[in-house]
Amino acid sequence: MARIRILSEQLANQIAAGEVVERPASVVKELLENSVDSGAGRIEVNIEGSGVRLIRVADNGCGMMEDDVLLSLERHATSKLQDESQLSAIATLGFRGEAIPSIGSVSRMTILSRPHDGDSGTRAEIRYGVLHQVHEEGCSKGTIVEVRNLFGNMPARKKFLKSARTESFHVEEAVKNQALACPGVGFLLQHDGRTVLDYPEGGELKSRLRDVFSYDAPLLSLEHTGASAGDSRVVIGGYILLPESTPSSKARLRILVNGRPVQDGMVRHAVSEGLQGFLMKGYQPAGVVTLTLSPDQVDVNVHPAKREIRFRQAPEIRKQITAVVAKSLNRYQEQTRKQLFAMPERPLPAPETVADGPAVAEEQPEIRPQSLQWPEKPRMDRVRSEPVSSRQVERGTDAVQRKADGDAWTPGMENRDDHSAVPAPPPSFQPSSAPSESSRFQELRIIGQLFSLYILCERDGRFVVIDQHAAHERILYGRLLEAYLNKEVPRQKLLFPVTVELGPDHIEMMEKHRERVEQLGLQVEYFGDTTWVIKAVPALVSILEPVTVLTDILDGLRDSGPERDHIPAGLDAKLASMACRAAIKSGDSLSPREIIELLAGMEQSEFFSHCPHGRPVMKVFSASDIEKWFHRHGG
Repeated sequence: MARIRILSEQLANQIAAGEVVERPASVVKELLENSVDSGAGRIEVNIEGSGVRLIRVADNGCGMMEDDVLLSLERHATSKLQDESQLSAIATLGFRGEAIPSIGSVSRMTILSRPHDGDSGTRAEIRYGVLHQVHEEGCSKGTIVEVRNLFGNMPARKKFLKSARTESFHVEEAVKNQALACPGVGFLLQHDGRTVLDYPEGGELKSRLRDVFSYDAPLLSLEHTGASAGDSRVVIGGYILLPESTPSSKARLRILVNGRPVQDGMVRHAVSEGLQGFLMKGYQPAGVVTLTLSPDQVDVNVHPAKREIRFRQAPEIRKQITAVVAKSLNRYQEQTRKQLFAMPERPLPAPETVADGPAVAEEQPEIRPQSLQWPEKPRMDRVRSEPVSSRQVERGTDAVQRKADGDAWTPGMENRDDHSAVPAPPPSFQPSSAPSESSRFQELRIIGQLFSLYILCERDGRFVVIDQHAAHERILYGRLLEAYLNKEVPRQKLLFPVTVELGPDHIEMMEKHRERVEQLGLQVEYFGDTTWVIKAVPALVSILEPVTVLTDILDGLRDSGPERDHIPAGLDAKLASMACRAAIKSGDSLSPREIIELLAGMEQSEFFSHCPHGRPVMKVFSASDIEKWFHRHGG
């Protein structure tokens, strides 16, 4: 007697269901894909008992005739593939023809469908894989699929389901993913008669994203078209949420490839690389990334539930995604810089009319500041112990401008202990109407310093709070990185060279990366045995211990992974750490001059909105935000 037998059709369907139907959310996902493929403009999902008792999906798609309804119950019956050549370029969400028979084998399923050109619909009932009845029935155009008592014939599968709340959450995620993939389609989700999600038809991705994430803050727009990956052109789009104001429970990155929600580690890592220096530790990128490319450049037939894909040109696509995300960050920096520092466009004042004719406006001398430059080394030894008041800041900013009126003033004058040394501005003094380089902070009015930690400013009716440590840290890091990439790190020679004993690992790194160590501004010479002598350190972080600087750099070279902009990742992290330790500390009082220098450094930095560890440098509050603090909104 033969020991090998052919499985029955019902048993084969149940085995297939184990791969396709893991939980109620899997059923919802498969039915939603069928509805989208049918061209539906509105899809309604209703579940009861977290989807175990009932799943009902109704759409207004093309519908099916009776023959198509019956064929859809057969395994590997599909309208989406005609021959094997199409398998390498799949353009639809479904293509295997396994979902409907697999779902029907583990539930009591009813299909009611009517094509748009039909006078009536067809109703088919399947009970755990067995067709019970088929008959004609009146119904609206489209398709309605009801799945009751899921896993009713497989009690063991029910034991593996999570709590009702968890299963309901997964159903919501399935609907949200498909809603993002099809922003023009309306979606409705009801749970036990209660409306959970309701997305209107005819929307765009940006508005749909805000609906899905309930998010009102600015979005980083990803815009990139026409890139080439192999023989295909790739269109990259989507939006990234600002991480510091994203609820952690919703901080998820949705990936859409040719309109298909997928999970792909390569795309996720590429986005994270592009956001390097923008994400805080423990935060993940959130938002939606869309990739549109030729179907023959992506393989979607690598996972039973079609959740994972494979790109033919993965390294090239990863590089492009990283570049697009980094470019989006640069645009965000420029927008923020313009909002914070740019001078508003104002019409020139009309000439005054006098009896003898129009008066000629007196030409204002151009103001050229002599010290609005961030020093190579923070001059914290010059800082007075007294906190900065708004009056002191006003004197400091006015001092730069009084040079235009001929007052005797020299840079640093406002830092003298004798406060009376700063002359008061004459009553008739008026700032020049023509914006100059030094007047760029006129619109950003400095209020003062709070807790020796934050710089408070005001601009255009908005309240700006700047973290002085994070701002200075970003400036120092940017200068270290730029100097390293340009091989122009300024050195600070030590008056007394420092000797250091290196261990075997550090000696190996020193011998292997001697040139790179010197490129970072260190001058280290071999003394003998395990002893090395440090004769110069990077000037930007010269306040740190020379031994600490050397060991940090060697550790960074040892832990280096892939390079980013020609700098190893481990070394990049060490540069950020060095900048953090060398920056202005919390509790350091700043003079008016140093506040101005800090703002000037922020304005000149390529990237200033976040410190290299991802913490935001500043927060901006509108007048309405502040009014809400005191319950003044509404009058």
